[in-house]
Amino acid sequence: MCSKPVVLRPMSISVPVHIFNLIRSAILVAAAMMLIVAPQAARALEPISVPLDIEALDITNAIDMHRDAGTRLQVSTAPGADGIVRRIEVPSRSGENTNWAVFALANTSDEQVDRLIVAPNYKFVGSDLFWPDLGSSRIASITPSQGIAPSRQKSLEADVFLVTLDPGSVVTFVAELTTPNLPEIRVWEPDVYKETVNAYSLYRGIILGISGLLALFLTILFVVKGTVMFPATAALAWSVLAYLCIDFGFWGMVFKLEGGSSQLARASAEVMLAASLIIFLYAYLNLNRWNIHYSHLALTTLILLLGLLGVAVWDPSIAAGIARLSLGIIGLLGFVTIAVLAYQHYDRAILLIPTWCLLIAWLIGAAMTVTGRLSNDIVQPALGGGLVLIVLLIGFTVMQHAFAGGAIAQGLISDVERKALALTGAGDIIWDWDIDRDKIYTGNEVEDLLNLKHGTLEGPARDWLEILHPQDRDRFRATLDAVIDQRRGKIQQTFRLRSEDGHFRWFRLRARPIVGADGEVIRCVGTMLDVTEERTAEERLLHDAVHDNLTGLPNRELFVDRLQTSVVRAQAEETTKPTVLVINLDRFKQVNDSIGLSAGDSILLTVARRLGRLIGQQDTLGRLSSDQYGLVLLSENEPDRIVALADALRKAVRAPITFSDREIFLTCSVGISFFEGGKQAVEDMLTNAEIALNHAKRLGGDRQEVYRPILRPLGKNIVDLEADLREAIKKETLGVFFQPIIRLEDQAIAGFEVLARWNHPKRGKISPAEFIPIAEQSGLINDLGMYMLDKGASQLAFWQREFPMPRPLFTSVNLSSRQLLKQDLINDVKAILSRNSLEVGTLKLELTESLVMSNPEYSAKVLERLRSLGAGLSLDDFGTGHSSLSYLQRFPFDTIKIDQAFVKPDGSAARPVLLRTIVAMGHDLGMSVVAEGAESENDALELFQLGCQYAQGFYFGEAVSAAEATKMLRKMPVAEAASA
Repeated sequence: MCSKPVVLRPMSISVPVHIFNLIRSAILVAAAMMLIVAPQAARALEPISVPLDIEALDITNAIDMHRDAGTRLQVSTAPGADGIVRRIEVPSRSGENTNWAVFALANTSDEQVDRLIVAPNYKFVGSDLFWPDLGSSRIASITPSQGIAPSRQKSLEADVFLVTLDPGSVVTFVAELTTPNLPEIRVWEPDVYKETVNAYSLYRGIILGISGLLALFLTILFVVKGTVMFPATAALAWSVLAYLCIDFGFWGMVFKLEGGSSQLARASAEVMLAASLIIFLYAYLNLNRWNIHYSHLALTTLILLLGLLGVAVWDPSIAAGIARLSLGIIGLLGFVTIAVLAYQHYDRAILLIPTWCLLIAWLIGAAMTVTGRLSNDIVQPALGGGLVLIVLLIGFTVMQHAFAGGAIAQGLISDVERKALALTGAGDIIWDWDIDRDKIYTGNEVEDLLNLKHGTLEGPARDWLEILHPQDRDRFRATLDAVIDQRRGKIQQTFRLRSEDGHFRWFRLRARPIVGADGEVIRCVGTMLDVTEERTAEERLLHDAVHDNLTGLPNRELFVDRLQTSVVRAQAEETTKPTVLVINLDRFKQVNDSIGLSAGDSILLTVARRLGRLIGQQDTLGRLSSDQYGLVLLSENEPDRIVALADALRKAVRAPITFSDREIFLTCSVGISFFEGGKQAVEDMLTNAEIALNHAKRLGGDRQEVYRPILRPLGKNIVDLEADLREAIKKETLGVFFQPIIRLEDQAIAGFEVLARWNHPKRGKISPAEFIPIAEQSGLINDLGMYMLDKGASQLAFWQREFPMPRPLFTSVNLSSRQLLKQDLINDVKAILSRNSLEVGTLKLELTESLVMSNPEYSAKVLERLRSLGAGLSLDDFGTGHSSLSYLQRFPFDTIKIDQAFVKPDGSAARPVLLRTIVAMGHDLGMSVVAEGAESENDALELFQLGCQYAQGFYFGEAVSAAEATKMLRKMPVAEAASA
């Protein structure tokens, strides 16, 4: 309802004329002063002429806006016909601070004029990209300065007011606004406005009808076909339909959306439009087939867009702005994706290019419209129609996939057709042999593969024998004859066919006979497949399995096999006797470390080629290991000539090898083993050659040695001892002995040193000086050390339980260099200490001075960790190496063992001085001192007088078994004291 305008009327008081004129002059002067003081509020409006022949007049830019002007607005009217400017005051209907728009219309004709003042609720033009204006009711009421108040006309799309202008009148209108902005306001001739609205309604109805039918059709298509791209396309069509219904005001008529509801609906429609476009692009292009990252990107984008629906509830403008920006980004990224896939010859992407180009054009037009660069009346309906056109083209593209298969649809093909399609898809070649007419049919595929003339293979079966490989002809003929004779079975054969250039290709034939009514085979039908690449790959794998990858020579397996063949032949024919030569490069590891692995590989390849040039065709040269070659020699039988060949091989290796800008000189050693006849094993020949090679290495290298029986025991004993030692450690038959360590103060047993003793079942007692080096060379020293450590710890735990005393017993176990450098040493010691309940520091680990000083930084870290675990540390053989006292004070040793070289008397006057110095230094460092080699009572007395705390040697007892050591503990005074 419109409020009546406020009209200023003069007071009806009778006064003289000259007094009235005086008052009027004063009023005019006051009005002029008010114009000076407040020109914005009192400025007279310029009236807008409303001609009779103009159907619509845009007055958007001719109005005065008053934002946040308060609850009442005072304005000056446009000058009337008499030139007088009046003042009117209009109150706000809502009673709140509001926005106002003021404009004046002038009827210069002599007829009464009816016009419609129209302010659209929503304008796509100029609605902005960020924080867009999503529409609302613009004008709450319009108040005229004179005449009849404008009446609101019913409309769902705009605020429409009917105004009447008297002839020659100038009317000022004050419009109370509901929004700060007024995108458009026009003055329309009523009939023209109605015709325009009806025309747009017809256009909108047509667009909505097409869009609705398209969405419905795509939904039905989804039900029929059931693939994922059809529901995605249908979702896009329904999103476009929803957007157009809101844009055309259809939802407003159905659901009577007003204010915030219409803004929420419009923002949600734009969000769903962007989301459905992402879904369509992902589903249609089947992006999950190309890269999993496409799926992650599409899913993330979809979740973010759907999250905008929640934002729309809070602020529709923000959600719509993000949706518009996302729509542009999706269009651009989609175009890039389609272009990349089209470049890869993906059919779906190629078909989508025209439609997507149209979508890009639509997005550009929409961007220009919302930013105000396109601002005519038809751009908004045109964009709606363009959106329907895009969906229509997308629907045609999708339907092309739906009906491209023709009759090949699910459930519409027979079993025979399905098998034919499967055969075509497999790529097999049809092979049909008509036995009655003796004619084979294969089509042209095989002839094209072999570059033969068409029809060459279409003829009798015997014509195939000419192009078959000679080794495959008899087998091919026999297979066909057998199928005909037996009237059953199947053909499954692989053979080779000769091409035009003489090369052969492999084919696999699989066929079955067809028996006629008379029981005879009338034809054979099957398929052929080119398997040349498969056979080539198999041959390559077989070659690589028995050949060295670097040199191409036979590897050890193939070398032994050929040696076996030559030995069997020699035993059968007794004509040729094979000789085995094993060639090893001297110092190759040092050369390889200095110049690099790639250069080392080049050297190995060069040596292989040099050796290969000196041997015969019947000889076999193989690579047995990294720098070791083997030669089965059949071309020479005389020993002198064989030795001469070995010498020639050494000279060939000795020649300088040029690599880059340097020359490398190598030598080699050769071991020779002759065939001895009888039933000599192949392994023995190869082992004999390796034994001879090792002998040549020990003699300095760069020489050849012939195997002689005298060489075998040396090498065999070492190998046998190593195996026996491994077995003794595994079965725990290696002896663990304990040598007592005496406390010189009271001659009591303070502890024991754990020593290994080996009583071999066949050879008897073997000294540690013999089997310890074997253990170090073979790597058994780690197992041996852990074995001794475990046995010593468990025995010490038993003694500490049996013989408790104020100063508990201790044991010392030697560690080797390999054990110290072993990464698992700390964990192994920790495990042993956890299994046995021992006093802290009583399990002492003995390390030699030279071992610790070889890597002092690493040794210090390892020893600190061992000390923290509760192990004792003893420095063995102190004074025999080149130690550094500055490093020594950093090591956490608690015991020093003086080497027996300082204990035994040698007649030198310096011995007691050195011995006293070592003992004093140990005490100053807070360490216990143990002296080795005490062999007499005088030695023990002298050591005690010098301040040495502990001693061990033959005077106090040799190493004994654990049982005997236990008896000693029970007899010694320390045992009696403990029991007391």
